Amino acid sequence: MNQLLSVQSIDDILPEYQQTPIGLLLEFHNLNRPVTIYDKAQLLIGMCMDNRKHLHIPDNFAFIIRAGGANLRYSEFKVSYAIAVGQIRHIALIGHDNCGMVNLVARKEEFIKGLVETAGWQQERAQEHFMHFAPMFEIGNETDFILDETKRLRNRYPKIIIAPMFYKVSDNKLYFIKEN
Repeated sequence: MNQLLSVQSIDDILPEYQQTPIGLLLEFHNLNRPVTIYDKAQLLIGMCMDNRKHLHIPDNFAFIIRAGGANLRYSEFKVSYAIAVGQIRHIALIGHDNCGMVNLVARKEEFIKGLVETAGWQQERAQEHFMHFAPMFEIGNETDFILDETKRLRNRYPKIIIAPMFYKVSDNKLYFIKEN
């Protein structure tokens, strides 16, 4: 986790993100900046669907896409919509520790059993479902995936400012992921 840059004061916000919606996100969430009223989204936040994460931000401040592992590959139309129609120029891509999309194969039996017992699926159908989709949603290492996804999105949307970030579940704080 030495790739993580802590944000405990305004001075810790990286210069390229100061006085941007990404800097404001950190001020609201980490630094308890007083809530401001927004009538229009200022940025897009891509983050995991994990229920342990909750951001402290004002209403109407951000579009938020929650997808397993913060994987926006299959939500790209929504990203494009936020940019084209919502006029968004900043994206915070936020991964987190202990993500369930890491090492999915280790959860294969739990996944199949859950679909059979909870959803009423047949064993074979549940197994086929896992085998078909798990490779698409497996993210490997959390920070490496966020850095790779940031690069992919920057190539796709070259005028958009994208910040790779990390949410530590243990302290409920946001961090920058150091880029090489």
